Amino acid sequence: MPIKILMPALSPTMTEGNLAKWHKKEGDAVESGDVLAEIETDKATMEVEAVEEGILGKIVVPEGTADVAVNAVIALLLEDGEDASALDGADTSGGAAAPAPTADAPKAAPATPAAPTAAPAAASGDRVIASPLAKRIAGQQGLDLAAISGTGPRGRVVKRDVDAALASGTGKAAPSAASATTGASAPAAAPTPAQGDPVFANMPEFEAVANSSMRKVIATRLTASARDIPHFNISIDVEIDKLLAARKDLNGRDGADYKISVNDFVIKAVAVALRRCPDVNVSYTDDAILKFKRADVSVAVAIEGGLITPIIKDAGSLGLAAISAKAKELAGKARDGKLAPEEFQGGTFTISNLGMFGVKSFNSIINPPQGGILSVGAGEQRPVVKNGALSVATVMSLTLAVDHRCIDGATAAGFAKELKAILEDPIQLLL
Repeated sequence: MPIKILMPALSPTMTEGNLAKWHKKEGDAVESGDVLAEIETDKATMEVEAVEEGILGKIVVPEGTADVAVNAVIALLLEDGEDASALDGADTSGGAAAPAPTADAPKAAPATPAAPTAAPAAASGDRVIASPLAKRIAGQQGLDLAAISGTGPRGRVVKRDVDAALASGTGKAAPSAASATTGASAPAAAPTPAQGDPVFANMPEFEAVANSSMRKVIATRLTASARDIPHFNISIDVEIDKLLAARKDLNGRDGADYKISVNDFVIKAVAVALRRCPDVNVSYTDDAILKFKRADVSVAVAIEGGLITPIIKDAGSLGLAAISAKAKELAGKARDGKLAPEEFQGGTFTISNLGMFGVKSFNSIINPPQGGILSVGAGEQRPVVKNGALSVATVMSLTLAVDHRCIDGATAAGFAKELKAILEDPIQLLL
């Protein structure tokens, strides 16, 4: 009996994902540990490895299919001694008893049976069977899904079918009645809601870029954070000449296989300050304030299409060289879409640094369910007064945003004062 390969749950909260790419094709030999496919979630692209050996007999869910439910059968694997005839009438319904291609156990309800057969998209009456991604592209390009034959499961129209229709020039939808009466020259790439929205009626021509899953999650989470969390901000200026001198000394040492950045100092200093001020390393819940026993510092990293916050776990226990290496590793994985869920979920405090862009200061929105986020500006030479005399120092502006439900003003000010003291006297990081 063929072995079912199921859509894995790549995180505890995952219910569906996009099957981005198959690394094996039908008829290929598969060994345990081979990479079978790439799965996209809202935050990362992850490889799915085989746990069984055999021949990839049938791909049930083609690559490019969006919103595949966890525990759905995505392929069938022929065991030793089985041939293609074993696939005839094979059950492709989901089921928890079947072996999954990763160690994560499927957690969502089984998907409906699927079999890839080419059929018209409107095979079930007037209802068009199409993936959300195919619908979105078709809407942007003005295609009629009912005129496109689907090659996905149960004749479902998938991305490759829409791409083929675009390439051949078929499936073009007739102009809508609204467009005919208004005479508006909306661009073909604009989705239908924008075409009919009077807000955009007098706007110049535009290109509509569909929101990715990541952008939708960012929008949902940050809207909820700005709406539901009572933010307040505290700003401080920090003189970092001693820090820069220490950094230069460390990076200039013979045989050094590291290159420590100012941000590495900030990560370490934040972790030490959180250890000294544990009432800031907290999260609010309706029943209790959670006080974390270690500082797992999230660091905002800009990636294509959005933002992600990989975590330096227990940063207070790491040296600067170790923090530097870990930060570079996680940033690289983030930009490649290869972060594991545990590498970006669960931090206790976030740092966002825009200093490299010359930004002097800014305010950040709290990354829920955390209680605080630090915005780091550029270090620049500014006039300062010392002992009644004017002098010049390298100054960096920091802005702390905290959740007032669990962190009060005096507590936040105490943390900011502690952080300033550490950064201005970085030898404290050795204590």
